[in-house]
Amino acid sequence: MRRLLAAVLAVFSLSAVLSPAVHAATTAAVFPSEIIGENFPDPDVFEQNGTWYAYATNGSRGTLPVATAPSANGPWTVRGDAMPGGPSSAWAQPGRTWAPDVYPNADGTYTLTYTAWHKASGRQCIGVATATNPLGPFQPVGTAPLICPLDLGGAIDANTFVANDGTRYLVWKNDGNAISQPSTLWLTRTANNGQTLVGGNTAMLTSSGVIEAPDLVQRGSQYVLFFSGGGYNDCNYLTSYATSTSLSGPWTTAYRPLMTTATFDSHVCGPGGADVVGGKVFVHGWVNGGRHLYVADIGYANDYPVVRGSRVRYEAERGTLNHCVVRSNAAGASDGKVVAYIDYADSWVENTVFAPVAGGYTLHVGYANGSASTASHGLVVNGNNAGSVSYPVTGWDNWQQSSVSVTLNAGWNTIRLTKGTLYTEVDYLEVQ
Repeated sequence: MRRLLAAVLAVFSLSAVLSPAVHAATTAAVFPSEIIGENFPDPDVFEQNGTWYAYATNGSRGTLPVATAPSANGPWTVRGDAMPGGPSSAWAQPGRTWAPDVYPNADGTYTLTYTAWHKASGRQCIGVATATNPLGPFQPVGTAPLICPLDLGGAIDANTFVANDGTRYLVWKNDGNAISQPSTLWLTRTANNGQTLVGGNTAMLTSSGVIEAPDLVQRGSQYVLFFSGGGYNDCNYLTSYATSTSLSGPWTTAYRPLMTTATFDSHVCGPGGADVVGGKVFVHGWVNGGRHLYVADIGYANDYPVVRGSRVRYEAERGTLNHCVVRSNAAGASDGKVVAYIDYADSWVENTVFAPVAGGYTLHVGYANGSASTASHGLVVNGNNAGSVSYPVTGWDNWQQSSVSVTLNAGWNTIRLTKGTLYTEVDYLEVQ
């Protein structure tokens, strides 16, 4: 009878894909914290001797705005301009000094790699400066840019990466967008505290759209290349990533972006320019015509990144099932499959989910309820009874969400949905 009803109601499913939640519990999700409430775009952050330092693209605070804090979550204080003399007068002009990268060297000095406005061409190119104090003043090095492929549109967004074996590199972008050509993220080995290049350039990822702001992290089994996409000046900006077991590639781009306005439920508009420092990720978000600085917890599920507060989807049918079945060709469902017939006393579906840190999260269950009234499933988290999930009537193949608060351990957790009242099919679980 349920399948007959499903067939009758399937004609209504086309407009029901991933509808907003119709039942929302008090949320336990922890979204990124706004830590600098003014324009502070393209952040670069590091910690040294108990002090955190952050640098940003030029603005009202000067060529190289710098801020400090006693912890990643603040309180942060903007200290002023760490490069008051501006970019190199030999090849650059003030006005477009972007995307700084500051790296503390073993000899006690600091290397700044920055993007600046190339006088001769009007393009953007990458230069180097040094200082003996993280607050500056940084002094430009040399009379020419470090990286300036004018035939490729110039170069922007340099980021220092030091591999586990101590080899130092820059990850950067040729600015193909400036000349209506594809852009590529490149890897180039450096020496002399990042002041000189060694060898050639290795292409990592290429896109005909916007791909920028690379940040490279080495994990136990692979490398993770974070990058931004979309337009930085609205809520379409986002952060995604690609992975590879080798720096020479090939690189596999994530199936879904890591952070978007939607995955944060609009708590951050256009999360981009990501800089990962240990268990923290720093991003800027669009606020009233500027880009404010945010921080969130980040962890790695089998060396794939997970950010607290950003929705991560787990397909229910890929979990462990007991006395229920996978229904394929489910109209409008995520990945086209759902778990059905969770109808018996011993029926359950269990998924393993990941939490970057211990604490409160929101569990969103994608479902369809064709019963006559509100249905439910029992909720078991890590083997402990955690209440239930209620599902208002939607009709079969009309996929919506119901949300409840859960408490998770750091790392892997199990979430089991058991037989409750009436009948509901489960499409996916999202943890936020």
